[in-house]
Amino acid sequence: MIGPVSCIVPAHNEAPRIGAVLRVLARHPLIAEVIVVDDGSTDDTAQVAQGFPVRLIRLSPNRGKTAAVAEGLRAAQHDLVMLIDSDLQGLQAADITALLMPLRQGRAQAALSLRGNAPGLWRLIGLDYISGERVFPRALLAGREAELALLPKFGFEVFLNRIWIARSLQVAVVTWPGVASPAKARKRGWRAGIAADIAMLADMFHTIRPLQALGQIVTLRRLRA
Repeated sequence: MIGPVSCIVPAHNEAPRIGAVLRVLARHPLIAEVIVVDDGSTDDTAQVAQGFPVRLIRLSPNRGKTAAVAEGLRAAQHDLVMLIDSDLQGLQAADITALLMPLRQGRAQAALSLRGNAPGLWRLIGLDYISGERVFPRALLAGREAELALLPKFGFEVFLNRIWIARSLQVAVVTWPGVASPAKARKRGWRAGIAADIAMLADMFHTIRPLQALGQIVTLRRLRA
C-alpha cells in the first residue's frame, strides 16, 4: 500500500482548461495535495487555480515544463508524486484511481497514461513514452536538482524515462480512452502550434538522440508491468 500522493500540475496559459482538471484532482480521496505551478502565464490560469484548494506557485517569466515540474517537486511534501497535464479533457476521478492502482496494489513501481487521442502509433504499440501523466517515487529525483536545471524546457519526460530504465522499474501503462489532450495547433493556432511542436521535439532530441528515444520505447515496453 502506497502512502499519500502529491500531485503536480504544471500550467502555462491554460485558463480555459485547467479548471476541469483541478475539479477532479482537488476532490480525489487518494491525493493528499495538489500543487499548481503557473509557469509565467499571461492569462487567468493562476486566478482559476486559486478557486480550488490547491497550493499555487507562480513563476515569472515562463521557464518551461521542466523548470515548472522541478519547482513542484521541491514543494511536494509526500514520497509519491503524480504529474498531470493541465489541459486534459474528459478526465474523471476513475482515471486518477486507475493510474494509482498499479502502485497501490504493488504491481508496478511507476505508471504512465495512454490517452484516447494519443498518436496512433503509440496506441498501436501500447505505450506513450512521453506521456505527461505519470506516477513515481519522488526519491528517484533526489539529488538531481543540478541535472534538472540543465535540461531544456521539454526534456523532462525522456530524462525521467532514462532513470526508470536505469533502475529497471516495472512500469504500468494505464489506458485512458476517454481522456484527450488538445493539439497545440488547436489551442494556439496552426502556425504557433506547429512551432511549439517543433520546439518540443528539438528539446527532446537535445536531451536524448533519436536512436536513444527508440531504445527507450523498446525498453519501456519490455519493462511493462
